[in-house]
Amino acid sequence: MKFTRRDVLATGAGLGAASLIGGVPAFAQGAAKIEPEKGASLRVLRWSPFVKGDEDAWIANTKKFTEATGVEVRIDKESWEDIRPKAAVAANVGSGPDIMFVWFDDPQQYPDKLLDVSDIAGQIGSAHGGWYEGPASYAKSGDKFVGLPLAVIGNAVCYRDSWVKQAGFSEFPKDTAGFLELCKALKGINHPAGFTHGHGVGDGNNYAHWLLWSHGGQVVDENSKVVLDSPETIAAVKYASELYKTFIPGTESWLDVNNNRAFLAGEVSMTANGISLAYATKKDPKLAEMAADLKTTNFPVGPVGKKVELFQVTTLIAFKYTKFPNAVKAYMQFMYDEAQMADWVTQSSGYCCQTLKGYANNPVWTADPLAAPYAVASETLRPNGYAGPLGTASAGFMADYVLVDMFAEAVTGQRSPEEAVKRAAKRAERYYRT
Repeated sequence: MKFTRRDVLATGAGLGAASLIGGVPAFAQGAAKIEPEKGASLRVLRWSPFVKGDEDAWIANTKKFTEATGVEVRIDKESWEDIRPKAAVAANVGSGPDIMFVWFDDPQQYPDKLLDVSDIAGQIGSAHGGWYEGPASYAKSGDKFVGLPLAVIGNAVCYRDSWVKQAGFSEFPKDTAGFLELCKALKGINHPAGFTHGHGVGDGNNYAHWLLWSHGGQVVDENSKVVLDSPETIAAVKYASELYKTFIPGTESWLDVNNNRAFLAGEVSMTANGISLAYATKKDPKLAEMAADLKTTNFPVGPVGKKVELFQVTTLIAFKYTKFPNAVKAYMQFMYDEAQMADWVTQSSGYCCQTLKGYANNPVWTADPLAAPYAVASETLRPNGYAGPLGTASAGFMADYVLVDMFAEAVTGQRSPEEAVKRAAKRAERYYRT
């Protein structure tokens, strides 16, 4: 879709009233106003939404920007799994969208191809309480911001409370041992669980990293030396194999949409997802009973003794090949201003957790108890490169789904736990050459 100044005015100039000061964009306090190039136009490529309010708010705010500046903006979208290859192609061939929403440490794969936005990142951060460290680490290459931290999509266990109680549990287990017993009991009453072992950009990676970290395993140490082949990792794989026995068949081929479909169809009693799952039940009158029964909680604590979860980070990047770098920065400034950003978080129903500390008190986090596990995603996430730094190696390792494949190969019996771990460690060494 494409927005021009004429389109916006034709649909109602009132859209921009809340974010205009003297007819120009209301940029972050203290930020130097950036003037777009004359005749500038932009193309933005984002991931397909799971919560319609997220997309609707982004489009509405883009219309406000067009109204204020006259810059035409075209918004396209791709499936979650297609974003990574699309961004890589654009970076390599030097043409495509001006701006993209990308995942995790994708910016670390081609930082030299991205527009340095350190100037506006500093201005925006200063104006809104500073960036959360976790999301910011994904958007930086060295000391430079090669993107702006856009959002963290929290991940939590979503479950049918009545079925958990039917399985004999008055409350959700807080440790991994109790969690396994619950999954066994749920299968026993024909309400199995289901967690993604496939190449789901969000759900597959989130689940695999929780399995590993909860048992004390890690891919690399602080010096980026591969330490994946360890007793802790093998314990995590063996635990995953026991859990897998209680799952609905086929989770090894699930992508990010499959667990949503299985839960909403009543095929599973429990899965891990963003708050989009709860959103979907509330929007469909036919799912009213499910909506009333749905509860959310963070993953249980494993032998490591503390909560350790990945959470999905998305970053707003711009490519150096853009013909309109000033328009790009003006657009970014505008979208992070309070009138736009706070509204986007609200309209996404908590699906998109803020990356700026100044927006942490958004009422969306207290309006619904189901949002509680997602509210602190930006504050508590552990970056996927743990315990080493993010960079080309961590980005390539994740993009190749090495950790996800390790668990899938073992739980499906393709390899023994020990064989699966050794193979994954060798694959990891191809990226972490020391």
